[in-house]
Amino acid sequence: MDPILRLVIVSVLSFLAGSLPTAVIISRRFFGFDIREKGSGNMGSTNAFRVLGVKWGLTVQIVDILKGVLAVTVIAYLFHGVQIPFPNYTPFQDMTLVRVICGIAAVMGHIWSPWVGGKGGKGINTAAGMLLGVAPVEVAVIFSIFLITVALSGYISLGSILAAVALPTTMAVRYNIFHVNIEGYHTIVFFLIGLSLIVLYAHRQNIQRLVDGNENKFENLRLANIFKKK
Repeated sequence: MDPILRLVIVSVLSFLAGSLPTAVIISRRFFGFDIREKGSGNMGSTNAFRVLGVKWGLTVQIVDILKGVLAVTVIAYLFHGVQIPFPNYTPFQDMTLVRVICGIAAVMGHIWSPWVGGKGGKGINTAAGMLLGVAPVEVAVIFSIFLITVALSGYISLGSILAAVALPTTMAVRYNIFHVNIEGYHTIVFFLIGLSLIVLYAHRQNIQRLVDGNENKFENLRLANIFKKK
């Protein structure tokens, strides 16, 4: 098979894997309504926790993460053994570059899912799944930032936004300040910046609501309230 066609196929398959509207499917199948008609109107795991409860919210979150994992650990390897159809000026092996391309395609599929009119979720879980296979240290850092932010503020959207900003920042700090040897840093950091910008764009309405002071807050997740209950 022609390498260009094969790269197109794995990219499209990754996009379609990411586009699976998990929360919409679950809400329609098990609850008889479209989750986009409830809560914040979003099909991400945050709204799923709010509308469907912890069990189904966690299910949505895990499946959305697995979509990113699937793209970089299974679909990308359909390209294994094939030379990429363009000059590879990056320090990556061809396969690593293909995995990054497939991961970003999956995130784009989640955000612009064709199954829901091109208006999908925010992409943070699918991005996390992608990064588990590409930059696991950064995932650990941004996950910690996410948890701390939510625990202190109660805003899941704020945690996601700060995590997106911290993604390329963490890698830059590790490489430039702590002098950690990161293979292909000068290439992958730009992919991470692009991924972060996509996630921030998907959160643009949340950012506006945070600025306006009317963003939805999960008070039950704040440490202050948890300790009060005890």
